[in-house]
Formats: sequence, structure tokens, C-alpha cells
Amino acid sequence: MPRQRKPTVLVVLGSPRKRGNSALLAAQIASGAKRAGATIRTVFLHALHIQPCRGCWQCRKAGSTGCAIQDDMQPVYQQMVVADAWVIASPVYWFTVSAQTKLWMDRCLALPAYGNDPFAGKRIAIALTYGGQDPFDSGGVNALRTFQDAYRYTGSTLVGMVYGSAMDAGEIRKNRAVMKAAQDLGKELVTGTAPS
Repeated sequence: MPRQRKPTVLVVLGSPRKRGNSALLAAQIASGAKRAGATIRTVFLHALHIQPCRGCWQCRKAGSTGCAIQDDMQPVYQQMVVADAWVIASPVYWFTVSAQTKLWMDRCLALPAYGNDPFAGKRIAIALTYGGQDPFDSGGVNALRTFQDAYRYTGSTLVGMVYGSAMDAGEIRKNRAVMKAAQDLGKELVTGTAPS
């Protein structure tokens, strides 16, 4: 019997802080996914040179081989296509996702040029942190809706979201409930079943 391929999970970190609160939640999701047998790959967007989308539509023209912009997004496209699941982590900055996350999302316009409907059925988990105590007045809900609307449109499977209030780097660790929920989400992302 041939060995089954391990699922691959791509973690996309959209915070300027490599070990910030959203990154810690993403690490918990990744830990749960790894325990469930996945291989983890991580992309730290802040360290990459990713230009804004130019709106040139070259990626959507017949015979296109991808985005016209040759920058650090090119290898990210390849990793996104081959991954079975994505973990997207972002802090809330000014009532929605971070600039790094939004820049990456805008450039995803070109992703269909890299594979046969690469969004369809892609399993996605979201990690989100925000200042303040309320996801409504902090803008957390705006960010959550951004992901919900985008991945409903693309036909992807939004497996779950974990989110919590944290301002200082590492503060989210104190929220044991959300940290556990993040690890459980990682398992569900890979196995398709929520922990009992």
C-alpha cells in the first residue's frame, strides 16, 4: 500500500511583529495541525517585498501564466496552490485587517492563473487579535467579515476563526480558552472533525 501524503498547511502571518499576538494564535493552530499529521510552512509577509496590485488584469487574460508583478509574491502563490489548507493571522489595525494582510489579499486576485481553481475547497482557518475588549468597537468584526465574505465568494471552506483581545506582544497567552480553541482549530483544519 502506498504511503499517504501528509497534508500541508501554509501559515500566512500578516503582522509586522513576528512573535505578536496573532502570530502566537497562528502558532497554536499550526501546533494542532502538526499533531494531526500536517506539514507546516510559514510565510511572514512583513519580511517580503510585495507590491500592491496594479489593476492591470494581465493575470485574468487568456493564456496568462500569472501575475505581471515580479516580486516576492511569486513564490507565495506557488506555496498557496500546493497547500491543502491556509492559516491566516492578522492583528486589527484601524478597524480591519493589517496593511500586510490586505496587500496579500489584493494580490490573490492573480491566484487562479496559477492553478485550476486553487481557491475551491481550500480549507482556511483565521487567527485575529485586536485591542480593546469588544470585537465590535475594536473593528474585529469588520476583519472577520472581510474573511467570511472573501472566502464565501471564492468557494473556499472557512473551517473556523479564533480571536481575542491583546495589545502587548505575547499578551494573548494569558487567554487560555482562546489558545486551546486555536489548537483545536488546527486539528479540525486537518482532520475535518472538531475535538469532542
